[in-house]
Amino acid sequence: MRLGVLDVGSNTIHLQVMDAHPGARPTPATNYKVELRLTEYLNEAGEISKTGIDLLNAAISEAVAHAAENQTDEILAFATSALREAKNGSQIIAEINTKFEIDLQVLGGHDEASMTFLAVRRWLGWSAGKLLVLDIGGGSLEIASGINELPEETLSLPLGAARSTREFLGSDPYTSKGIRALEKHAEDLLKNSIPESLRSHDANHFVATSKTFRTLARICAHWYGDNPKFLEKKSLETAVPRLIVMNNKSRTELPGVSDSRAQQIVAGGIVALAVMERLDVDEVEICPWALREGIVLRRLDWLQD
Repeated sequence: MRLGVLDVGSNTIHLQVMDAHPGARPTPATNYKVELRLTEYLNEAGEISKTGIDLLNAAISEAVAHAAENQTDEILAFATSALREAKNGSQIIAEINTKFEIDLQVLGGHDEASMTFLAVRRWLGWSAGKLLVLDIGGGSLEIASGINELPEETLSLPLGAARSTREFLGSDPYTSKGIRALEKHAEDLLKNSIPESLRSHDANHFVATSKTFRTLARICAHWYGDNPKFLEKKSLETAVPRLIVMNNKSRTELPGVSDSRAQQIVAGGIVALAVMERLDVDEVEICPWALREGIVLRRLDWLQD
């Protein structure tokens, strides 16, 4: 069957169409993506503005049309932190579902971490042992740990790359005051929020997923000759200060860094370094599967039940 996964995230509206059936590896067929950065359309009341809503509707309309053109059997649509936290998020989702005849659901932080963890487990297999999985999205940081297909411990924190940039950095180039404020905020939040059961994870395999970690790994590979399939903390410790003193234009010249990613990669690097330090992780393996693949895998599991 052909499944479309519509991810309404903080940074992008991304439709990934995959050919999949129970027992088989999901195979990407086509995709449609719009960089929207929904959090930039939040007003002072914490609501997404009319402009943001109009742009969101336009992006979803194009995504649904793309799914239809490619004979998608079912669209699995979900929204993460941007719509989850917007004051008018529920109303926006209800209107979208009626207008486009889809079933857009809000994923909570626990579900987001769990579905990402499932994808990592299926990619790496049982031989990887106990996993610790890190994922930095646009709005939130997810941490999950466990030995089975679903994690024993999960945590979602408001430390996404887009959110952290908007709340602490802002200007280009960034000020030392903003950098210090974000570093302290990340350190304090991680220190006060990670329970001892997760901090003493006793994991055999440390894994990171999604665009922020992949981009940081590519930058470190470019600068230091590291393996881009891994991100080393010692490299990140020197890469982050180099990224801080650059401006957005110069960051876009780095491999894998788009215009929008250039604005967020410093915040992403600060959060990545802070969480690796807090959890005493020296190196993470970059997993190509993440939340969208986890959603497909869970749907296929349900079809088998």
